[in-house]
Amino acid sequence: MISKFFKRGVLAAVVACATASAALALDISGAGATFPYPIYAKWADTYKKETGNGLNYQSIGSGGGIKQIKARTVTFGASDQPLKADELEAAGLAQWPQVIGGIVPVINLDGVAAGDLVFDGPTLAGIFLGEIKNWDDAPIKKLNPKAKLPSQPIAVVHRSDGSGTTFNFTNYLSKISPDWKSKVGENSSVEWPVGIGAKGNEGVANNVANTKGAIGYVEYAYAKQNKLTYTKLVNKDGKSVAPTSATFQAAAANADWAHAPGFYQILTDQPGAQSWPITAATFILLPKQPQDTAAAAEALKFFGWAFANGGKAAEELDYIPLPAAVVSLIKKSWAANVKDANGKSLSN
Repeated sequence: MISKFFKRGVLAAVVACATASAALALDISGAGATFPYPIYAKWADTYKKETGNGLNYQSIGSGGGIKQIKARTVTFGASDQPLKADELEAAGLAQWPQVIGGIVPVINLDGVAAGDLVFDGPTLAGIFLGEIKNWDDAPIKKLNPKAKLPSQPIAVVHRSDGSGTTFNFTNYLSKISPDWKSKVGENSSVEWPVGIGAKGNEGVANNVANTKGAIGYVEYAYAKQNKLTYTKLVNKDGKSVAPTSATFQAAAANADWAHAPGFYQILTDQPGAQSWPITAATFILLPKQPQDTAAAAEALKFFGWAFANGGKAAEELDYIPLPAAVVSLIKKSWAANVKDANGKSLSN
């Protein structure tokens, strides 16, 4: 089901019906990150069935989501690249994490199954810098001495749109590779040294699946739903780990949300023997004084419902629900920050 949604790239969890009851339903609009799209789709479907209210979410990338919420053309924006406190203040936005997941390298190599190969950060950076050009080049062989690696060119696939997934991926590469940091750096959109661009996690997943010898990076749910071959990674503690709920959770455990202004947290390259190196939170952006207070209040109800009832669905897609203590902090921030023109809180 969800893989079909990927191809469309747009969530329309609600299609308005020409009935009196449907006319009373309140739909909210959102746009942004493709990273959380699979779980937002699942949550929205269940929420619609329970409440009659729907979510129309455009999976257009974090950069697009930030632009749309700043322009106030949607109820909320979604981004995997959190905004810093000064930018939030300038734009009049509240921000909070909604769910946590992992970004994984995915490959298309004949005879290689998921988890067969392992990369470390410098090798991954070398591939995306175009310095490691073939699958049997020495750095890859050194990490995978028992693997049967073909003498085949590596086809790099990267995001072409402004992307929080790219921000977290390049943030990680910048932390572990001085060459990457000096030559490319970190951002939601960078000047890629090599490769072909694709739009959204959906586009990267599609291109890797259809290109022999390809490598790309996607949120783990996309790898899982599209049956892509992921690799293991060597983490900060020097341990080879696979992408799993447990390794995402191990990385997320280090986050100190209580002392993070605007909940700004980057979870890449965290310490811990079990930590997945490219773990990331995905964030919601909502105006502090919304133009449409009814839609904003419904958005808060939806995200509150997801915190309370969406954990199991998130785990089924290998996302990590936020701990109860963090949810409590988020709800307090709603009460303090999201208000109508009269200063009344829009959260329950």
